[in-house]
Amino acid sequence: MFRPTEVARRHDLGDHADLMRSDADSSGAFARDLVALGRSYGFTHCLLARFPKADSPEFAANLLVVTWPDELRLAYEQAEVFAGSALVQRLKQTVLPVFSVENLFLSNAASEARNPISALFELHAPSGHLAFGLHDRHQSQYILVYSGRPTRPSRDELAMMQLSAMELLDSGAETVVPRPGPKEKLSAREIECLRWSAAGKSSDEIAIILDISTHTVVSYLKSAMRKLEAVNRMQAVARACRYRLL
Repeated sequence: MFRPTEVARRHDLGDHADLMRSDADSSGAFARDLVALGRSYGFTHCLLARFPKADSPEFAANLLVVTWPDELRLAYEQAEVFAGSALVQRLKQTVLPVFSVENLFLSNAASEARNPISALFELHAPSGHLAFGLHDRHQSQYILVYSGRPTRPSRDELAMMQLSAMELLDSGAETVVPRPGPKEKLSAREIECLRWSAAGKSSDEIAIILDISTHTVVSYLKSAMRKLEAVNRMQAVARACRYRLL
């Protein structure tokens, strides 16, 4: 079983600890654990990013953890090729890990203008890239890439790396990706009233179902609307669904 603290002691992470895109100690620890996992299998660089979406394709907007030098990171951000890269396209087509000695971070038809970036990758992020498409418990999608090992890991190594990465993501992703939610926790009764409202029930019907007064139902719903910063029940239900409370 992968134990990141043991690996971190065996491998000197050197300057990579200063390259983490992390402000808090907790997220820094999560980033170091990701790097340590890759180092334990011979990879020198690590990148974790949200899977780009149509309304947020930019590399900088999705980047969570990276051990690239600033020169490479900034050049790649400015090139605006992340969403159209071979990396993203290949992970859209499979749930399996993707290994390549070719540069996955550029498109398959990289133009002459992108050649300088290729040179920067060769200089700072050696060939041999292993990419995983991962999900957290909230079904948010991520891309995890390890670089710098020229040989493909064995089937057992791939399985152990993917399991370890999933464990790390499950336990630590929220330190770098805070989950959206109401500032104040909703009570069980408030959620129950919202759930029945979502089912199309009126306040009177909810009162009968829950065996409480209509006035109490209205009070619970008003309280839920305030906590969710909603102007009406419909908006409160929509926000509760978005926050996965219902």
